[in-house]
Amino acid sequence: MPMTLSWVANTLSPETIPTSLGFVDSFRFSGSSRFVLGDGLRVFSHGTKKGRSQKLSWRSISSPSTASSLIASPAAGEEEAAAPVSSEQRVNSVVLKQAALVSERLRSKANLDVKPDIVLPGTLSFLSDAYDRCGEVCAEYAKTFYLGTLLMTPERRRAIWAIYVWCRRTDELVDGPNASHITPTALDRWESRLEELFQGRPFDMFDAALSDTVAKFPVDIQPFKDMTEGMRMDLRKSRYKNFDELYLYCYYVAGTVGLMSVPVMGIAPDSQATTESVYNAALALGIANQLTNILRDVGEDARRGRIYLPQDELALAGLSDDDIFAGKVTDKWRYLMKNQIRRARMFFDEAEKGVTQLNEASRWPVLASLLLYRQILDEIEANDFNNFTRRAYVSKVKKLAFLPIAYTKSLVAPA
Repeated sequence: MPMTLSWVANTLSPETIPTSLGFVDSFRFSGSSRFVLGDGLRVFSHGTKKGRSQKLSWRSISSPSTASSLIASPAAGEEEAAAPVSSEQRVNSVVLKQAALVSERLRSKANLDVKPDIVLPGTLSFLSDAYDRCGEVCAEYAKTFYLGTLLMTPERRRAIWAIYVWCRRTDELVDGPNASHITPTALDRWESRLEELFQGRPFDMFDAALSDTVAKFPVDIQPFKDMTEGMRMDLRKSRYKNFDELYLYCYYVAGTVGLMSVPVMGIAPDSQATTESVYNAALALGIANQLTNILRDVGEDARRGRIYLPQDELALAGLSDDDIFAGKVTDKWRYLMKNQIRRARMFFDEAEKGVTQLNEASRWPVLASLLLYRQILDEIEANDFNNFTRRAYVSKVKKLAFLPIAYTKSLVAPA
């Protein structure tokens, strides 16, 4: 939903990917991959849209006395469980596993005598070019965040670029110019390709950068697979019954980014926080960002037949899909938006608590992203909640004003 990439072909096998889209042919030998770059390496299009463990318990914001159902919809072919499990519980189980995996891998890395990889001639130069291209993409489509990444160590910076590009390409599968050609089978192929690159067998230069990243950092494949599942949801689902359903979607398409990034960003050596609490903060930031995307893009999504606002909360406010398609700002709409914005801010507040636990060099870009994205909510309010025909955005002047604020906050030592 939020990002942009003009990338995909109907099938994702290397034989059918046109070099005009910036892909490469891959030739396997001796368990490695060689790459022959295609002409016109231009992948992205312009103009398309895009301590202590602590958890929040979420209630339906529209009706303070009505609890959210917290019942996740079963996957296709899945039988209804005897005891319903909420989306929050399902996602929390992933967070716990990711935190445990990272802790275990970091301990293993400290205890093992790791031999250096055998580097084939030309490999280092190719990887350097691959990372540079990822950086160019990040600079073009996420300018403020890109500037923040320049404060990181070179290795971390390149890794974040590689993760960003993979996420953007994945999102573009269902939101880009070729989205009408995407099928569940194509997403299955994309996921198979993901598994290949995690095994050190990338298909193109962008995959190669990510493959190198996951070999260097304790990054797990599960959040990447979960993001792909979010794309499947976008293919089959255009309405969300309640916030529990929406929460799961937000985790899939945005919360996963936080889980991918924590192992690269690193946790401050003097942090007393548990790994789980840092992961929960990263998750909260992803959820907050996606909720903000949804509120910013109500009109744009409606014109594409999609409504991401929880159906039960629309009904409680006396609204329906027809009201969204009509695009008229009313007192009922303002009431609904105020409550939706309040919830998004709660997630931002939860996320901000965990940013100070990150490695010092990683705090500024994350805080800058958080503060600037949260400002979009203020802009929606300034537009009198007209997110039907007016797109809320943060001006360059305001962005520049927030950068020193983010930097000052980033200097605060972990509690």
